[in-house]
Amino acid sequence: MSIREPHAVAVVLAAGMGARVGAAGNKAYLPLAGRPMVAWSLETLSRVSDVERIVLVYRRGELDLARDVVARELPMARVEFVEGGDSRHSSELNVLRHLTAAIESGSIDVVLIHDAARPVAGPEMFARALAVAREFGGAIPALPLTDVVTTELQQPAGAPTLVRVQTPQAFRAVPLLEAYRSAERHRFEGTDTSSCIEAFTDVAVHTFPGELRNIKVTFARDIAIAEHLLAGVSTNGDSP
Repeated sequence: MSIREPHAVAVVLAAGMGARVGAAGNKAYLPLAGRPMVAWSLETLSRVSDVERIVLVYRRGELDLARDVVARELPMARVEFVEGGDSRHSSELNVLRHLTAAIESGSIDVVLIHDAARPVAGPEMFARALAVAREFGGAIPALPLTDVVTTELQQPAGAPTLVRVQTPQAFRAVPLLEAYRSAERHRFEGTDTSSCIEAFTDVAVHTFPGELRNIKVTFARDIAIAEHLLAGVSTNGDSP
């Protein structure tokens, strides 16, 4: 009998609001280039060969909406649903509880976290995040902050470069689960996944180059930019 290789799980976070983008409800379901925003990331992940399971984190009270969108937009995709919490951290904790048995058995080796509000991320970014996490323990895409003005006194030689962090981020599953268990015991809530990893483990979180086109839909003006990028994808018949 062959031994099954460990696999990766991809988590798409869609439990937020849309206040800054001007949406009355959850911005993850805003129409974007002909389909709900969240559908773009789910479809891309369904094409990443290293990802065996996909988990969609939905906002409390929106399970039917999430299921309907997946059934309509991605009828062939196998997507699991986990209810989100009141914060990003609590949503991630809910996911890890859902995955605990598989992580502890060793069948899951990497957990990949992605924001539904970044619909343009392509399959190569997800694959790169997984590869870096498998090699080093943690992976986050980052872009240098070129729009921050500093003086020589404010930014001395040898000071760390300021970066803008993106998703997808990926982490080895066992230390990730341990970090969130420790955070729960200490009542710690991180701003993102890597902050919890850095607070409670010695995992080396490595950055890899992010992409300018991997925008986050935060404000109303971002919708037009994302639609422009995704319209080009649709025209070419490719995934983002």
